[in-house]
Amino acid sequence: MPEQNRRLVAILAADAVGFSRLMAVDEAATLGRLKNVRTAIMDPAIARFGGRLVGSAGDSVLVEFASALSAVECAVHIQEQLATSNAALPTEARMDFRIGVNLGDVIAEDGTIYGDGVNVAARIEKLAEPGSVCISRGVCEQIRGKLPFALTDLGERHAHNIPQPIHIYRVDATPTRAAQTSGVAGSLPLPDKPSIAVLPFQNMSGDKEQDFFGDGISEDIITALSKLRWLFVIARNSTFAYRDKSPDVRQVARELGVHYVLEGSIRRAGERIRVSAQLIDAASGAHIWAERYDRAASDIFAVQDEITESVVGSLEPQLYAAENLRLQKRPPESLDAWGCVMRATPYIGTWTARENEAGVKWLNRALEIDPEYGRATSLLAWFCAARAHLGLADPSLELEKALQLGQRAMDQDYDDAWAHLAVGYVHMVARRPDPAREALNEAIDRNPNFAFAHMVLGSSHGYAGRGDEGMRHVALAMRLSPRDSIQAANLSTMGTCHFAAGHIAEAVEFQHRAVRLRPNFGTAWRSLAAMAGLSGNLALAASALAEAKRIQPDLSLDWTERYHPISDEKLRALYIQGLRHAGLT
Repeated sequence: MPEQNRRLVAILAADAVGFSRLMAVDEAATLGRLKNVRTAIMDPAIARFGGRLVGSAGDSVLVEFASALSAVECAVHIQEQLATSNAALPTEARMDFRIGVNLGDVIAEDGTIYGDGVNVAARIEKLAEPGSVCISRGVCEQIRGKLPFALTDLGERHAHNIPQPIHIYRVDATPTRAAQTSGVAGSLPLPDKPSIAVLPFQNMSGDKEQDFFGDGISEDIITALSKLRWLFVIARNSTFAYRDKSPDVRQVARELGVHYVLEGSIRRAGERIRVSAQLIDAASGAHIWAERYDRAASDIFAVQDEITESVVGSLEPQLYAAENLRLQKRPPESLDAWGCVMRATPYIGTWTARENEAGVKWLNRALEIDPEYGRATSLLAWFCAARAHLGLADPSLELEKALQLGQRAMDQDYDDAWAHLAVGYVHMVARRPDPAREALNEAIDRNPNFAFAHMVLGSSHGYAGRGDEGMRHVALAMRLSPRDSIQAANLSTMGTCHFAAGHIAEAVEFQHRAVRLRPNFGTAWRSLAAMAGLSGNLALAASALAEAKRIQPDLSLDWTERYHPISDEKLRALYIQGLRHAGLT
């Protein structure tokens, strides 16, 4: 037999349980049911997970896959769909299947496959219980830890005409404990438009100090892709939760609810860099596009643009051509300035004094290198407004400085969503709700997938007494970035919106969740004290107030009246009443 006809594949064997009995009862109905199972459940699943049907005899099917992961995912998907379909039928009309999956060397000829690997798959299928999936040890070794399914060791089993016993495992579709505690409850539904998650590019240089370089590439690609209105892009903070974890891309896609995943790596040696990137269709595991770039370090921005344009072109060629999209960025003059901004970025959503100070240090350094760097200016405006929000300095002086910086950032790069976000945040903290909403909507108009901007806009609505509208934006922020590192801010903002809507118990719960997630979150402790005070839980209110004063020692009713961002006067009076109940003077 020609050598090219032999290959290693994953083999899925499936067979209907009690088919002869069903045929004896009602041939027409049984054949109709089998045909429906094939056309409505099995064939779409095989296509979705990249399988190839190589055999179909009566009530059985034989499918080959290039990947054991794809074969097992397909098998579990089929059984789940069958269980749903059977639930609507009377017991006597239900059609259950057994499925076995093996990894083996096969011979391909005349459109089908032969060999011991096929025979073992068929025997494993016979050993499976109705409605279950069983796999061989070889398959188990390939998928263990890569799929969110529990594996039950069933030990070695003897099978007809197989000389050696087969060690088999049962695949349980219930997510493993690791999957259940990963931060996302099950799979998220796919949006109604193309969706993508950009994982942080791995640093292959062996120098941890160069991590920021890969982070920056990922960040800029996310920003560029987010400008496309037809594309649903997961925010950076959620994708960066997978940093240094080498996750299976299909599990990432399930957890974040996207169709495509972009991953890559970067290696820097002196003044040369090598960037590799690949775009993966998570449903099938197929690589849609891959490229490698060898460049001088000074060409890093051109590399980012090339990767972004290649991804866009691979995702939706027709839309890309129809809209004549040309993603353009205005990178800073100096790579060092850009690196400083990358180092400051993780501190944006922390709202603590120490991290605020660290962010300001990096941004001042960036602006010393490149005074016209708009992104650095806008982020510095953000940090100044945050200092006023946290009560770290004179709010009047900080907000005046922040507004000047924000307006300068818009002069430097009006199309940068961050500049509008910073100005909107300044106006929000200064109790100017109308210009705040205008600026924040401008930010979202430039980047519809800007989860952080949706959260801040939700906060602005909440402070202005429009709780229901605020909750809508916070919910969208959490969907765009379901694993965000600033989840505590989302929770606290949701609590503020519930407070504005008159839902005091829910407000207390969300603020409590926020401080449990981030114990040094001063604004959340402050709000928890007020809302617990209004709820009558004075013990919780007093303990929350103690934490708020630990972080902001000069907190007082007078400071709250003069500087707290709540712009609605009645709502602010209620907030102050809650703090008074908590013991604040």
